[in-house]
Amino acid sequence: MKRLGVDVGGTFTDLIYVDDEAGKVLIHKLPSTPDDPSRGTIEGIKQLAEQAGTTPSELDQVFHGTTIATNIVIEHNGAKVGMLTTEGYRDILHIARHKKPLNFSNYQDLPWQRYPLVRRRYRLPVPERVTGEGEVIVPLDEERAREQIRKLKEAGVEAVAVCFLFSFINDAHEKRVAEILREEFPEAFLSVSSEVLPQYREYERFSTVALNAFVGPKVATYVRRLEDELRALNVRTGVHLMTSASGVATAQGAIDRPVNLLMSGPVAGVVGGIWVGAQAGYDSVITLDVGGTSADIGLAQNGTLRMKHLLDTHVGPYNAMIPMVDVDTIGAGGGSIAYVDGGGIFRSGPRSAGAQPGPAAYDRGGTEPTATDAMVNLGWLLPEDFLGGAMSLRADLARKAFEGVAGQLGMSVEEASMGAIQIASSSMVQSIEEASVRKGYDPRDFALVAEGGAGPLFAAAIAAEVGTPTVIVPPYPGVTAAMGLLATDAVYEYVATTYQRVSELNAQALQSRFEELEAQALAQLQDDGVPSDRCVIQRVADCRYLGQGYELRVDCPSGAIDEAWVAKVSADFHDAHEREYSRRFEESDIEIPNIRVRGIGMMPPLQTPAIEQGDVSPEQGLRHEREAFFRIDGELRQVPTRYYAREALKAGNRVQGPAVINQFDSTTVVPPGFTAEIDRFGNIVITIDALAASQVVGAAEQAAGA
Repeated sequence: MKRLGVDVGGTFTDLIYVDDEAGKVLIHKLPSTPDDPSRGTIEGIKQLAEQAGTTPSELDQVFHGTTIATNIVIEHNGAKVGMLTTEGYRDILHIARHKKPLNFSNYQDLPWQRYPLVRRRYRLPVPERVTGEGEVIVPLDEERAREQIRKLKEAGVEAVAVCFLFSFINDAHEKRVAEILREEFPEAFLSVSSEVLPQYREYERFSTVALNAFVGPKVATYVRRLEDELRALNVRTGVHLMTSASGVATAQGAIDRPVNLLMSGPVAGVVGGIWVGAQAGYDSVITLDVGGTSADIGLAQNGTLRMKHLLDTHVGPYNAMIPMVDVDTIGAGGGSIAYVDGGGIFRSGPRSAGAQPGPAAYDRGGTEPTATDAMVNLGWLLPEDFLGGAMSLRADLARKAFEGVAGQLGMSVEEASMGAIQIASSSMVQSIEEASVRKGYDPRDFALVAEGGAGPLFAAAIAAEVGTPTVIVPPYPGVTAAMGLLATDAVYEYVATTYQRVSELNAQALQSRFEELEAQALAQLQDDGVPSDRCVIQRVADCRYLGQGYELRVDCPSGAIDEAWVAKVSADFHDAHEREYSRRFEESDIEIPNIRVRGIGMMPPLQTPAIEQGDVSPEQGLRHEREAFFRIDGELRQVPTRYYAREALKAGNRVQGPAVINQFDSTTVVPPGFTAEIDRFGNIVITIDALAASQVVGAAEQAAGA
């Protein structure tokens, strides 16, 4: 099988090609095209297929991770959205929840009010009302609905969200309004809550459905264009896109529910990191995916993805109540701009030079100092070896970019460059601590997987500070997120609100609801062409103690819902609650507000070939011996450093720091006192020496204090 994964980031588009039968793995990287991301994607597919000696028409699978939906939300440049809702409830989006930054202030500036997904003038009420039991007490006024739809059409809205009260129990009114919308306003993108999110909690449901409408038109245009261009290349398979829940969806699924693509790219990085860790013999990993614009941090204990609580799933200031892998994204990357703020404080990021103009060393018009320029000044990036020699850097421009900042701070260019790196590293350390220590995980029990073009440059020093004993640098760190696309399965999740208590469980009703959702999941997998022997159905229940306002996900047994089923789910929930909050209350009744069904289409396992075995000496890979700057015992020193070509290193080779290992898609820094070994799959495994780590941490603390 010939598979290709494409991950579009803010600076670079990364691609990986795997031919399972031939045991061939190829990677490619090219600048992203922000004006039209599909252009860079298609060009990359063409170029990589040519490198592989094949054609796009011979590809069996194309998987895609993208930040397009996330970027639309963050940049506030989505569609002009209208909303139809129950009369008297048009301001749910504006009021939101009582929990606010300043709970008792009536004058605070709230971001979801400053940048509303739907302006109030386009939130139009319709007479109708359904009770919490599903009883219709105010029939739908169809004529009024038509009038409001025509108003929205005349106002020029591009998308319409339909959100009625209790439609997750009785969706008849929403369905009828959707029919009228298709009659009166067929060109509008339609987002109906009973189709997108049939789940209780009014504000979160309204926000999620409005987000779906906000990103819908642009995402649909992008996906359709990508599909058309792939069809023009005679690609036999449709594109599959990574979702926030770590599965992949078809192009049509992405068009219908684009809100599920939020955090698509970062999630692929976590999945790729889990696969890399398992291959190297480490089940528990922290992933550090550093690109040009941002750093994404994820955590997986025993190879299990950590999911966010549904009330904590946000994109920007907006609630998005969708299943989402717990990934933290911060504005720190290779393109992070270093500057001195108005108070005289030295900062790095979150503003980034991006793909255009990029760092000053790229010689594309950028003049502001970035982390990449800092690494050139320190000697970590050799101008002639960047991207494996595919791109040359301008060391003179990198130095010139830092002269202004260095002058403001009264230090040398090299000291300012090291300061910029340590400030960016400090942001990543804090994020890793939030994902691990503050959630009850000990980072010493994990390996740190360094991903992205810049991750291996930062990883060793960061691991020394947070306490992880091992760093794993995959064979293709710059395209690990793209590899994660090939290592995941097709996953669809369906949800229904049930409101059942364990003590008064209506087993027959619950069984029927599960079976309805299972039928939907199987139908979707069959539409995708997944063979029946590769279809897996999983049941999940959202559980909470009676009186609580939040839930935890608990896997449920299949089959009949009987006393054994109830006992198993109850025990697993008590365990989950104790693991999450250090408390269990077995005397309390358990409520099941929602049930879920996950339909999984198992993809063939991703396998990569072992590399050639060598001895301890890495001399065959040595390319240069020069001096580079490192901070040792708190002092910035210029020390002899060895530079290796990664493709020439063999399994068993040991590299002593200080050293730099160059390759096409990334660069790995091995600080003084650290040791790196190449394993049989080509991973660089860096062991964090305790004494060297104390020197690195001491230097970082000294820099932070300064």
